[in-house]
Amino acid sequence: MVTLTVNGRTHEVDADPSTPLLWVLRDHLGFTGTKFGCGIAECGACTVHVDGSATKSCRTPARFAEGKEITTIEGLSEDGLTGLQQAWLDHDVVQCGYCQSGHIMRAAALLEENPSPSDAEIDEAMSDNICRCGTYNRMRDAIKQAAGQGGGR
Repeated sequence: MVTLTVNGRTHEVDADPSTPLLWVLRDHLGFTGTKFGCGIAECGACTVHVDGSATKSCRTPARFAEGKEITTIEGLSEDGLTGLQQAWLDHDVVQCGYCQSGHIMRAAALLEENPSPSDAEIDEAMSDNICRCGTYNRMRDAIKQAAGQGGGR
């Protein structure tokens, strides 16, 4: 049994505490916006925030997140799109879209840490996630637009 706070709500989940957080979020709690990509914490499709830090949930045991605030893509905003999500649309970042929730979560964590990142800082922060469609330049432009509007939330 694990107790997790996800998107502001507490959930008691009948799961082995060593189960990867990704599977608890998806299979037990229904937060399917967080994606399974590689299973070895290389691609970043599974990125969520744990206490505000971008965290790859496929290799993070659920017990690690107990007592911490977890935010999934579904919890990034309660009232429509964030400025970051709108910038993603404005710059046509999405092609296949599979990895995008992880990229948005990584970018939102960056903007929380650094509201006005340089191109090099954006590239460094985003290098931890992979986009097979290669929309990195559009992601950078979207992040810069969101930064100009006051960040990712």
